[in-house]
Amino acid sequence: MEVQLKETERIDDLQLKGLKLIQDTDGFCFGIDAVLLANFAKVKKGAKVVDLGTGTGIVPILIAGKSQASKIIGVEIQEEVYEMATRSVKLNDLEERVEIVNADIKEIDKVLEVNGYHVVTSNPPYMHMDGIKNPNDKKAISRHEVKCNLEDVIRAASRLTMPRGKFFMIHRPIRLVDILTLGRKYNMEPKQIQFIHPRAGKAPNLVLVEFMKDGKPELKILDPLYVYGEDGNYTEELKAIYANEDIGEK
Repeated sequence: MEVQLKETERIDDLQLKGLKLIQDTDGFCFGIDAVLLANFAKVKKGAKVVDLGTGTGIVPILIAGKSQASKIIGVEIQEEVYEMATRSVKLNDLEERVEIVNADIKEIDKVLEVNGYHVVTSNPPYMHMDGIKNPNDKKAISRHEVKCNLEDVIRAASRLTMPRGKFFMIHRPIRLVDILTLGRKYNMEPKQIQFIHPRAGKAPNLVLVEFMKDGKPELKILDPLYVYGEDGNYTEELKAIYANEDIGEK
């Protein structure tokens, strides 16, 4: 389906089953963290999925292409960004499986079914409000905890996830203690952690965490994932992820 583009927008090919994404060159474009999150999420056939703070809609669209989820909902508070993500869904003829809703995750109970989803994902803002000059700027809202903070995200995930359901999140390692503490506060038990390193010998700059609602305490640390090899190119592991192999459990 053809859609109308605004002056600063472009269409990017996701290299997955012909899927494409509209992005605003003046706004916040998706990065490797969204790709890693979509790959990390375990999505069974027929699952109902919610992505909190969906932005451009990249994670729902990737999950739609990689899995056999029956319904994927992206939640986005910024009306202009929500509208752009909605057009990306239409561009890919995914309206029957993917829906973008314009809502505040702090009031998610009013919009989506409580305890109604098998999987929740989130690539939330990483940075604190410190130093924000324009709290209405789209990039600032995407990167900083302007409209929501870490606790808001984990609380919302807990409310939406059904018992024994999964929550997958990507964040910064410096927030790991907060992430795990808040997870337990809201009955989300951390089950797997994977650290993402720029290259071998460098400290991790991203961390992927899998939670299970009402799960038993047992945490597994996965092998680290290195983004770049000694030659400066993507490692074989990253190439496989960007090759967009199918994810999840069939």
